[in-house]
Amino acid sequence: MPRRALLALVLAAASWGTATAVSKRAVAEIPPLTLLAIQLAASLVVLALLMRWRHEPFRDPTASPILGRLGVLNPGVAYALGLLGLVHISASLSVLLWAAEPLMILLLAGWFLHERVTPGVVVLSLIAAAGMALVVYAPGPSGQLLGVALTLAGVACCAIYTIVARRWLGTAEGTAAVVATQQLYALAFALVVVAAVWLAGGAVRPENVSPAGWLSALVSGVLYYGVAYWLYLSGLREVPASFAAVSFYLIPIFGLAAAFLLLGERLNPQQWLGAGVVIVVVLAIFRAGQKAKPALPVVADLA
Repeated sequence: MPRRALLALVLAAASWGTATAVSKRAVAEIPPLTLLAIQLAASLVVLALLMRWRHEPFRDPTASPILGRLGVLNPGVAYALGLLGLVHISASLSVLLWAAEPLMILLLAGWFLHERVTPGVVVLSLIAAAGMALVVYAPGPSGQLLGVALTLAGVACCAIYTIVARRWLGTAEGTAAVVATQQLYALAFALVVVAAVWLAGGAVRPENVSPAGWLSALVSGVLYYGVAYWLYLSGLREVPASFAAVSFYLIPIFGLAAAFLLLGERLNPQQWLGAGVVIVVVLAIFRAGQKAKPALPVVADLA
């Protein structure tokens, strides 16, 4: 596995974790589904400006249409389900449920992409999930079955996204156009959902949002959907999906680090222990991946 790909995956995890901490301010002032649309719009504007500056096309004629439409699945449907599930369960339980995503990807990668997933990687992944549980676990309400079901449905959407994206990324010459197209589809989906909630009488209009709230929404959107997805897909292009998924265990670690630096939050000994376990296990898996025999490239087009 190329080191540049591993670096891209780690930086993607850092972007997701940091954006989660930054968005805490925004979600306190802006309705969640409306915030999703604002974040996606901010990300798309920044992506468009960067692509224009670099003279990159906004559409890749070589890319499979499936790649762009994946944006409806993730971040569209996936994050809508996650936000709806969060209404019924605690935040710590939600993060624990999202720890199932790398494990789902391991299973799906072996099944559909025929990647060689060794028992050692599975065991190390389970240890990393346990370490992540130590990092994010906080006693509180156990959560309702509906919230758990909605969250796991969102997790499944993200796992399927990684498998399908890995399968078809080879049809695209670049990554920027893929990210922009996916987020355009996701934004369209988010606007439809917001309109439906508004017509049903739900609260979707931001009111009395502070300048810090708006800035948090914009910055978190650019980091979470623009930078992170660009880095993640760039790394996923060069490594097996089963190894790319391991980087997800680092997201809570970076989120806690950002909360420590930006919000003044402190870690207890249990969280320090969990963070250490996760970092050691992820490094072990990446090191094992670099020593393994190169995997055959995924055939992107059967035609």
